[in-house]
Amino acid sequence: MSAAALLAVGLSLVSAVAYAAAAVAQERLASRGSGTGLLRLLGTGAWWSAVGLNAAAALLHVVALKYGPLTVVQPLGALTLVAAVPLGARAAGRRVGTAEWRGTALTLLGLAALLVTASGPAPVRVLSLTEALAVAGTTAALIGVLSRPGARPGLRHATASGVASGVASALTQTVTVAATDRTGAGLSVAEVVVAVLVAAFATGGLLLSQTAYRGGLGAPLAVVTLSNPLVAAVIGLTLLGQGLRGGASGVLLALAGAGVAARGVLLLTRSPAGPVDDEEHPVAAVLALEPGTATAEPALVPRRPEQPGHLTAR
Repeated sequence: MSAAALLAVGLSLVSAVAYAAAAVAQERLASRGSGTGLLRLLGTGAWWSAVGLNAAAALLHVVALKYGPLTVVQPLGALTLVAAVPLGARAAGRRVGTAEWRGTALTLLGLAALLVTASGPAPVRVLSLTEALAVAGTTAALIGVLSRPGARPGLRHATASGVASGVASALTQTVTVAATDRTGAGLSVAEVVVAVLVAAFATGGLLLSQTAYRGGLGAPLAVVTLSNPLVAAVIGLTLLGQGLRGGASGVLLALAGAGVAARGVLLLTRSPAGPVDDEEHPVAAVLALEPGTATAEPALVPRRPEQPGHLTAR
């Protein structure tokens, strides 16, 4: 594996941990009260910490796209679920269950197989403006079809969200590589257009994921997690020349790794029927918290002058 690919993997690992920590923190905040408004959240330090973690994770992901191919960076997004296992268990005060350990092991094993075949040098080829517009138009049409009214909107919206996010990452890599590999000042018209497309698809992916999760988290989250790297890999393989190493055997190993990782992701995002078993699904227990069920943080009040110290938990 090249030095650039190793750097991309390291950045993706840190990004995944940051995303997972932010997700768990946001779920805990949401579970503490159903009537928490925006103004109150703006005055909450924990909320700003989650926002900062999300911003840092997004920045690390962008930098990783500069040094690693899409076929390496995007599949590593599944590590967010892996990182959420111990973080979610700790937040819920529970042990990591058998199902989580099995899903974690399968996800890591599958991603390792993908890294062996997909690792390569830092990306050099980027999408031209014509290619970017063609990808954007095709994606917009596909999202329109998936978002139409009908049965099972959650899974269709989750697929649309994954597609939008995967395309946004591919376009982000185009802007990042093009903007950092030239000596001229300022962005070209093509780079500005692609940057606008990135913002549009990233925002659309976020909104679609929110609508997808209304009917439950497990299955839609799995679909988003799997469709995102799949779309990015298709763009990388077909338009950016980011091939797989090892010939036919490499392709078979990559397909096997993708299947194993997909199985692990499904285990990690599985939503148990009925009441959540905290022992077997600590992460699901955190994500399934009802409003008002999380333990309230102790308020700090001044001690009386005759008492030692300054602050105490009420």
